[in-house]
Amino acid sequence: MNEDRLRQLLEDVVSGLLSWEKAFRRIKDLPYEDLGYAKIDYHRTLRKGFPETIFCEGKTPEQTAAIARHMWERGENVLGTRCSPESFAAVQKEVPQAHYDATARLFTICSEELPLSSSYVAVLCAGTSDLPVAEEAALTCESLGCRIERIYDVGVAGLHRLLEHREKLAEASAIIVCAGMEGALPSVVAGLVSSVVIAVPTSVGYGASFGGIAALLGMLNSCAPGLTVVNIDNGYGAAVAAAMINRLAERTRSE
Repeated sequence: MNEDRLRQLLEDVVSGLLSWEKAFRRIKDLPYEDLGYAKIDYHRTLRKGFPETIFCEGKTPEQTAAIARHMWERGENVLGTRCSPESFAAVQKEVPQAHYDATARLFTICSEELPLSSSYVAVLCAGTSDLPVAEEAALTCESLGCRIERIYDVGVAGLHRLLEHREKLAEASAIIVCAGMEGALPSVVAGLVSSVVIAVPTSVGYGASFGGIAALLGMLNSCAPGLTVVNIDNGYGAAVAAAMINRLAERTRSE
């Protein structure tokens, strides 16, 4: 239940459209709902402005589907990350409106359409192999109401591909850069722009990349100012941070 719905609930009680008993039943489980194997945090929407996300990896398809259904029945927009096709099949059986993206390995259930922001987040990836992480970031941002500019396959092996997009990069409220191998792209981007750059090391590369550790260390040791780093393959974490920065940019523009 978001802030607007909670306010409307209280107004309905005051106006007599809703009895206090019914309102009490709706509010009493508001902080969280205990399913035994999961406690769904419904207060997160009030605290953060967006609902809890289902991390599907490690959960059974039945658990994932049940959590998604309970959130959807409460009127929440639902996002599930690292979701296998088998888990999504179980989700779709419970909630036919669910939508799956195989590249990003995530599903969404839209209970309430969010207006897209006027400012935007740019999502970059160095190579096509980084697309799963980049799309996880992009689709997560979109589920949180961010407008997205996708700039893909612009790695440092051909810098002219990146420089074609300097104007778009300069106008972004935040920039997410996904790269594997040696992880150089975020440093280059951070040296070109004034906005915050969120670097996402990916587990793409040959043996000495050590599953993304080489890219992670390269990004952590960057000398480019305004660069911050999330964990390996954590497109979701980068997206949430970028969405919060974008939200602040929207507020600043409206003041």
